[in-house]
Amino acid sequence: MKQLLVVGFALFMALNAGISGMINGQPTENMRQNVNPFFTPYGTPYDAPPFDRIREEHFIPAYERAMEQQVKEIAAITGSSETPAFDNTIEALERSGSLLRRVDNVFSNLKSAHTNEELQEIAKTMAPKLSRHGDDILLNRELFDRIKAVYQNRSNLELDYESQKLLEETYRQFVRGGANLSAGEKEILRQINEELSLLSLRFNDNVLKADNRFELVIEDRADLAGLPENVLAAAAETAAERGHDGKWVFTLHKPSLIPFLQYSEKRALREKMLKGYITRGDHDDAVDNKKILRRMASLRVKRANLLGYRTHADFILEKNMAKTPDRVYQLLEQLWKPALARAKTEAAELQACIGREGNDFKLEPWDWWYYAEKVKKEKYALDDEVLRPYFKLENVRDGAFAVAGRLYGITFTERDDIPVYHPDVKVFEVREADGRHIGLFYTDYYVRSSKRGGAWKSVYRKQSNMEGEAVTPLICNTCNFPRPTAGTPSLLTLENVETLFHEFGHGLHGLLSDCRYNSLSGTSVPRDFVELPSQIMENWATSPEVMRFYARHYLTGEAIPDDLIEKIQQASLFNQGFATVELLAASFLDMDWHTLTDEAERDVHQFEAASMDRIGLIPEIVVRYKSPYFRHIFSGGYSSGYYSYIWAEVLDADAFQAFKEHGLFDRDTAAAFRDNILAAGNSDDPMTLYRRFRGAEPKIDALLERRGLN
Repeated sequence: MKQLLVVGFALFMALNAGISGMINGQPTENMRQNVNPFFTPYGTPYDAPPFDRIREEHFIPAYERAMEQQVKEIAAITGSSETPAFDNTIEALERSGSLLRRVDNVFSNLKSAHTNEELQEIAKTMAPKLSRHGDDILLNRELFDRIKAVYQNRSNLELDYESQKLLEETYRQFVRGGANLSAGEKEILRQINEELSLLSLRFNDNVLKADNRFELVIEDRADLAGLPENVLAAAAETAAERGHDGKWVFTLHKPSLIPFLQYSEKRALREKMLKGYITRGDHDDAVDNKKILRRMASLRVKRANLLGYRTHADFILEKNMAKTPDRVYQLLEQLWKPALARAKTEAAELQACIGREGNDFKLEPWDWWYYAEKVKKEKYALDDEVLRPYFKLENVRDGAFAVAGRLYGITFTERDDIPVYHPDVKVFEVREADGRHIGLFYTDYYVRSSKRGGAWKSVYRKQSNMEGEAVTPLICNTCNFPRPTAGTPSLLTLENVETLFHEFGHGLHGLLSDCRYNSLSGTSVPRDFVELPSQIMENWATSPEVMRFYARHYLTGEAIPDDLIEKIQQASLFNQGFATVELLAASFLDMDWHTLTDEAERDVHQFEAASMDRIGLIPEIVVRYKSPYFRHIFSGGYSSGYYSYIWAEVLDADAFQAFKEHGLFDRDTAAAFRDNILAAGNSDDPMTLYRRFRGAEPKIDALLERRGLN
């Protein structure tokens, strides 16, 4: 974890510009518009970011002033004549950089959720500066000497658990950041970190550009055979937006891609769509990522070796629950054999379905979604189009809110007086049962071209309560769900429903945090622990009791029929071989890239093929993320960590057993989960926190049963 312990000159110019706008000593609207909003109190409810006043030109001056401010804060620590102590060194460092966090949280979220070329250029300008700033702190010898002195005296300090954890994490962060290196080695590390920061940005921007430039334009209605009306309506609207009036346009964004693969009867077009998706960043052109990721993998080996680790995975996993690459591989291999066997059985079922239709072609990856949908309908009389009318987005969201209310006694009330960065965004105030304010929860659910793919939770401000100064969290969930069309609201698939609940679980982790220190609060936990609060929420999404509440037909308001709920339960194990294999294959690929022991740059295609051949991935299934668009590991913070989804699923399957044993809404179980998991952040070792909740370490049995692999 290289956290931003880690923008000013422009303020003088901005203030000068506004002086003439003063009336009776009060700033005029002209002055308010000229003053950088990051440099003054926001003046908004709960100090929420004033998106109505923040402009692109504000970010670089704000970043620069924030870095200058933190440099002075660090100098005050290192220049102190007082003996190094927990309060004047560790807590002082924790307090530093507040303006930088404020600016960076807003910028980073905007760049992910609503980017443009100007924001992307700002990111490229600031990335090396921020990298240098962070290194200046982590490689500051005087600062590290003070931290080390406090750390070596820790047995005499009588610190509570959270303070001990802050001390340990701070010391470890500096050691892992290169504090013990020689002067020459520190300079090499700086160069590596700076180059990696820029490469990561380029990788992510290239995937976004590749996503947005692909389009399948259909003119002949015959080529739309099999596609549901709601999918056609969305494609017609996309066509109109892109200047193809009277036609239909399909894109690589999931709400367009997945229904096309599921329902299009045109096999050649399904092939074109899937190949467009799996070859993103792999076309030897301006947005090609192969050279970038090769260089990143090499630099990561070099950095790990420089810091005394055999591989990048060893460096990353040291601070995770898994601890070592061997333990990760052991888990993946334990699951791989039964998952692959299940996937082969599923492939045979789909091949048989192809034969029943009178076809003699071999099942290919672009056929899997289509024939899986057919087989599911044959076996369970169930498909996504039957379920969609019951999954109106607003109803599903309110269902998630209701689950949190029943578990934790909290409420969500929409606020229309909080500034937002896009009309799609809604803001909810979260309160305890007794009315106490908890925080604000932003939702940004619809797909758009300015948003990167996937779904995630982010923060505009983390929770903390240092020295009695309670700071409430500002949390955001961002997804890529289908947009409403002219006559239909946003209707979700079952997978979308589970994604909404999943990200909401991350949101609760941030909202219900109750930590003293910002750097330990909320989701600032080991990568393979952070998915527990999110994945456990998916269990409530498909619980019959919960579905009867939120799953209501968008036209009639009728609750979802019991026979549909029963079919969902019966079909819960369907296609689990495929789902598990493509996830595990991506986890193996991640680990293989990051257990390299030398800096040689590999041919991406050959390396990936060898990785998949080694585990025996069948040709009918494509790894969930091929290397050139694997954002999780090359631009998303999950390098050597993609396994964490399946690792955390072991935790969540075992943890949910506690609710099944005592009741899905048992308040005592919920209180234990809130206190020991959601509220605790990184204030203690994650396995210790888990044992406090569950009374024992997790077992893999519940996961094997859930996925039908036992």
